[in-house]
Amino acid sequence: MPFIIALFFASTGNILAIIVNYLLGYWLYDKTKTKLKKSKIGRISIYYGHKYGYIALLFSWLPIIGDPLTIVAGLVRLKFIYFILLAGFFRIARYCFIYYFIFE
Repeated sequence: MPFIIALFFASTGNILAIIVNYLLGYWLYDKTKTKLKKSKIGRISIYYGHKYGYIALLFSWLPIIGDPLTIVAGLVRLKFIYFILLAGFFRIARYCFIYYFIFE
């Protein structure tokens, strides 16, 4: 299979998955916002999520911590367009990196 076709399908599936994760986090905020705002750790978590959320998305391409980061992005309500641009770019870049440094 040509690389560009594999990249398209793998990236499409991966970006759809991070969108689902973002929406899950967005939905979870509605269910947990009163508990988060009442607790000290919850308030601190929301503060740091807003302050460092986009920087944390630089690590969203990592296999184990990437998916929880995309859920947290929805939980702290990061702007969706910036979320897609950052997380989607790094997911696509991961596949390009694997292809060019392993298969070339």
